[in-house]
Amino acid sequence: MGSVTDSGVIIDAAATSDLPLLGQDPSRTYRLGIMGGTFDPIHNGHLVAAEQACRDLGLDVVVFVPAGSPAFKQDRRVSTPEDRHAMTLLATADNPRFLVSRMEVDRPGITYTVDTLELLRAHYPANVELYFITGADAIIDIITWRNAARIAELAHLVGATRPGYDLARARASIAASGIDFTVSYLEVPALAISSSDLRRRVGEGQSIRYLTSDSVIGYIEKRGLYGAAEPAYTAPDALGLMGGLNRED
Repeated sequence: MGSVTDSGVIIDAAATSDLPLLGQDPSRTYRLGIMGGTFDPIHNGHLVAAEQACRDLGLDVVVFVPAGSPAFKQDRRVSTPEDRHAMTLLATADNPRFLVSRMEVDRPGITYTVDTLELLRAHYPANVELYFITGADAIIDIITWRNAARIAELAHLVGATRPGYDLARARASIAASGIDFTVSYLEVPALAISSSDLRRRVGEGQSIRYLTSDSVIGYIEKRGLYGAAEPAYTAPDALGLMGGLNRED
């Protein structure tokens, strides 16, 4: 049994085993980006937003955290956490500053952002700053998230926007909340892409090439996700990502 945060999140070695090592030098400040999301599937908009956040905000690394059981999608069909985790690993594998954590996939119950940030804050020393990257639409809604005031204390928010996106609503929502959020906004051209559009295109038999990585496309086809045509064959899970590519899970 590990220690417990103020919000009741259990901290143990397994929960943080895949996180990057940061904070070793007490004379400097580290910046950790956290890209949370369902990633159903992950696409180039997510990757470009993370890369731009790294460059514009001087982040040392971005950890992608696929949601286990997303709080706001309890009434929708979502691909398995293992499928979404595997696709995120494949999409980020070629960028040395991108890592993927299972902390939400392995945590039981509904996934809440505040719990993830509490876990990260308890894990890292004070010289590691947390930057939570999300879409500008989510910034509008974040005041309704569980313990929004604590989220504001734990992390600097980064709102990724499409070109021409009107930020007035997001700024007004934050101002009206009375919560002291710190928010940076980034304009990301690739955010015209959406996961829902990719799922629709796959289901209609359309191409999603150049909207997400080739490795993710191959995974979707092999697993038959989103109504993709049944693969001509299945193969062993050589990377240990899924415990076998069976068709029954």
